Amino acid sequence: MRLDGRVAVITGAGSGIGAASALAMAREGARVAVVDLNEASAKSTVEQIEKAGGRALAVRADVTRAAENQMIVERALAAWGTLDIFFANAGVPQSPQDVEQVDEAIFDLVMAVNVKGVWLGAKYALPVMKKQRRGVFLITASTAALRPRPGMQAYAASKGAVVTLTKSLALEAASHGVRVVSIAPVATETPMLPAFMGKQSVDAESRARFEATVPLGRLNQPDDLARAAVFLASDDASMITGTCVEVDGGRCI
Repeated sequence: MRLDGRVAVITGAGSGIGAASALAMAREGARVAVVDLNEASAKSTVEQIEKAGGRALAVRADVTRAAENQMIVERALAAWGTLDIFFANAGVPQSPQDVEQVDEAIFDLVMAVNVKGVWLGAKYALPVMKKQRRGVFLITASTAALRPRPGMQAYAASKGAVVTLTKSLALEAASHGVRVVSIAPVATETPMLPAFMGKQSVDAESRARFEATVPLGRLNQPDDLARAAVFLASDDASMITGTCVEVDGGRCI
């Protein structure tokens, strides 16, 4: 097992990419702190992990708050004594709107979760990893950072920021033996997909329009990203740092 004996923290792990990644890392031997703002969803992911024979704990936390990021790291250390992987995956979408129609509160929320939440995770996780002289800090970015769709300017800006943050943190952490990598998914089958489409639910026309922009002809499944996260967190990726890995079916070509 590629992550045997390691400890992982995954934010936004109550559903979607985070939940799939928590399950995948647990299958590979990691003990997983499942973090989500929705405590019931976090507990559901933990139950699935434990049912499959893995070890996990649920943590309710708001990633936009410094004290709660510190608490996340402390909970993992108290439970298992180390921190090998921190996957800053929690994020919020933006429904397509022209910039003049976007409420300032939406911009503030997108930046708080998608950028500040990642920075705060690094603020508390990286010192532990630097001291250990090992660790991997993963970030969920987006193809929106590289090839934005119209009307999602706040979301695109937030994901562009974390791609640059990836590179900056990677340079800072490299001399300590710590890697920092981001992952850029194309549109993915998660609870956030309708919002990206500007819909209450995903309809056949909207799905076909999105799929037509992906050369491989389909949207991501959460497991596509989970497999990428496991690889990047493992020693198989020991020379990968500062990179934004596109898991996008060719969307960014």
